[in-house]
Amino acid sequence: MSRNPLLESHELPPFHEIHADQVVPAVEELLAENRRAIEALVEQASREAPSWASLAAPLESLNDRLSRAWSPVSHLNGTMNSPELREAYQACLGKLSEYSTWLGQHEGLFRAWQALKEGPAWAELDAGQRRTVENTLRDFRLAGVDLPAEQKQRYGEIKARLSELGNTFSNQLLDATQAWHLDLADESRLAGLPESALAALRANAEAKGQAGYRITLDFPSFFPVMSYADDRELRREVYTAFVTRASDQGPHAGEYDNAPIMEETLALRRELAELLGFATYADLSLATKMAESPAQVLDFLEDLARRAVPQAKEEFAELEAYAREELDMVELAPWDVGYASEKLREARHAISQEQLRPYFPAPRVVDGLFQVVERLFGVTFEEDNEAPRYHKDVRFFRILEGGTPIAGFYLDLYAREGKRGGAWMDECRVRRREGDSLQLPVAYLTCNFTRPVGDKPALLTHDEVTTLFHEFGHGLHHMLTRQTVADISGINGVAWDAVELPSQFMENYCWEREGLDLIAGHVESGEPLPAELLEKLQAAKNFQSAMGMVRQLEFSIFDLRLHHELEAPAADEVQGLLDEVRSRVSVVPRAPFNRFQNGFSHIFAGGYAAGYYSYKWAEVLSADAWSAFEEAGIFDPETGRRFRTEILEQGGARDAAELFRAFRGREPSVEPLLRHSGIRAA
Repeated sequence: MSRNPLLESHELPPFHEIHADQVVPAVEELLAENRRAIEALVEQASREAPSWASLAAPLESLNDRLSRAWSPVSHLNGTMNSPELREAYQACLGKLSEYSTWLGQHEGLFRAWQALKEGPAWAELDAGQRRTVENTLRDFRLAGVDLPAEQKQRYGEIKARLSELGNTFSNQLLDATQAWHLDLADESRLAGLPESALAALRANAEAKGQAGYRITLDFPSFFPVMSYADDRELRREVYTAFVTRASDQGPHAGEYDNAPIMEETLALRRELAELLGFATYADLSLATKMAESPAQVLDFLEDLARRAVPQAKEEFAELEAYAREELDMVELAPWDVGYASEKLREARHAISQEQLRPYFPAPRVVDGLFQVVERLFGVTFEEDNEAPRYHKDVRFFRILEGGTPIAGFYLDLYAREGKRGGAWMDECRVRRREGDSLQLPVAYLTCNFTRPVGDKPALLTHDEVTTLFHEFGHGLHHMLTRQTVADISGINGVAWDAVELPSQFMENYCWEREGLDLIAGHVESGEPLPAELLEKLQAAKNFQSAMGMVRQLEFSIFDLRLHHELEAPAADEVQGLLDEVRSRVSVVPRAPFNRFQNGFSHIFAGGYAAGYYSYKWAEVLSADAWSAFEEAGIFDPETGRRFRTEILEQGGARDAAELFRAFRGREPSVEPLLRHSGIRAA
C-alpha cells in the first residue's frame, strides 16, 4: 500500500505530498483508530479512578492527531480549491460530524470525565486542567449526552446535516462569485479608476489569455469599480452582480441559490436548540459566550444604535447634499454611495486610499508589522524558505524569543482563483505538551489583497494594512499562548465574543505616527508617510464612522433576531426581518434585488451564528484596552508585557471578563469606543 502523508507525523504539513484521493482513507483510518482507543480508555476508567495522565492526556493526543491531518485538508479546500479536493472534503464532513456526535454523546466517556472531577486526581490538577475538565463536561451536556436514545440520534443527524449545509453555502457562494465577470476591450468605461486598479484588471484578463480588462467579483476587483468608476451604469452592473450572488436575483438568478440552504439551516438550528432544552438557537449560542442572554445583547446593540443612528443620518444627508451639488446626482442609488463617499472624502480631507498606496508596499508593511510586534512583545521573526508551502506566493516564518523558536505561521496575502474571499486566521498546529515534548503553535494567516503586477511589489490600501494587522492579532493570540493543554491553548476555550479583542487591538497601530513610521515607506524613495498625509489620514479616520457603525449593527441585530425570534423562516421572512431591521438602523438606499443574506457566510458557514454581535462587543474591550496604551505610551514595554501575560498568554485558561479586569484593573467601559469612533455621546 502506498504511504499516506496525512497519517504520518510532521512538524509542518507536507502540502505537495497531499492528494485528494488520500483524504477519505486517512480520515476513515484515523476515526476508526480513535474509536477503538477511546473505548479502551473508557473501559480502563470503569476499573480504576481516572487521572489526567490516564484519561485527558491520551484523549488530547488522539484529537490532535486527527486535527493535524484535517487542518491542511481544510486549509487547502479554502485556499487551493479544486473539484477533486472539494469532493474529498465534502465526503469527510459527514464522517467527522458523526464522530464528533458519537464522542459528545458517549455516556461511558462522560462518566469517566465526571469521575475525574469527583475523584482523588482532581486535587492534583492545575487551574488550566480543571477548566478543561469543566469545559468538557459542559460540552457533553451541549452535545446531548443526557438525551434519550431517539433524541440523541436526531441530534447527530442535525449536526451532520448542518455541517454539509455550511459547506454547500460556502461552495455556492464561491462558485457564484467566480461565475460572473465582465470583459472590456479598452479603458473607455473605466474612467476614474486609478492605475493600480487598471493594472489589476489587465492582469485578470491576461491570466485568462484575454486582451483588455476583466472585472470579477473578487474584492480587489469589485471594490475599486464601486469606489472610483465614473460610469454609473458600470457601477450598477457590477453592484447588481455582487449583491445578488447565490440568490434568485441577478445575472445568475437561481443558479447557485443559497435560499433553500438558509431555510433548512435555520429550521435545523432551532430544532437543535429545543432538543437541548433551549428556547431558541440564540440562547444555545450564548451558552458558551461572555454575554448572558439574547436580551442583554439586544440591549447592548440597541443602545449603540440609539447613539449612532442620529449621527449616521446627518452623515448621509451631508453625502446627499454633496452628491447633488457637486456631482449632479439628483438621487443617490445604492451603487452610487461608495463612489460619492470617496469623492466627498477626497474633497473634505484631500485624501484617498490611492494616494496612500505607494507608501504601503507589501514587503515594507510586513516588515513593519514584525517590528511593531517585536517592540511590543519582545519577540523576533525569521523566514524559513525551506518550509513546505502550498503556493509560490505563500511564505513561512518562525517567531523566536531569546533566539529560540516559540511559534510559526504561513502568510498567504494575495487573491487568486480557487481561494475563498475574505481574510482569516486558522490554526495549523496548537501549542500542547505531550510527555517531554512541546508542540509549538503554527497559524495560517490568509488575506485576499491585490496581487503584485510584474516585478513591482503589491501596493496595499490603508484598509488592507489594517486587515493584515487585524488577522495578525488573532495569530498572536494563537501563537503567544503559554498554555500547554490544547483545549485552552491560543484561541481555544476563549469566549467567542472576546476572541476579536487582540485582533481589533492591533489595528490601532495603523493609525499612529509611531506605528506608521515602522509600517509605511514610499515604494520608490522609502520616505516615511509625510506629516500632511498622516494628518489627513487621521482626520479622515472617522469619516462616515456612524454610517459604518450602523452597518455593523444592522448585521448584528439581524443575526441575533433571526436566531431568536423566527422559528423556521421561509426565505421571504428572512428578507422581511432584514428589511425591518434596515428600516430602523440603516440610512443608505436599498435595492429591492439585494440579497445580502445569501452571501452572509459569517453566520451561515463561518461559526458566527447568533454571534456576529461579538465584533462590536469585543470592540468595546479592544478600545478600552488600547486606552491603557494611550495613557502609558503605545509602545510602553510594561503595558505591552501586561497585555501579553494577562490576555495573549492566558488563552482560554480563565474567563475573558476576568482577564480583561486583570489587565485594565476595572470593568470595561463603552466610552473609549465611542470616542475612538467619533460618535458623540447621546
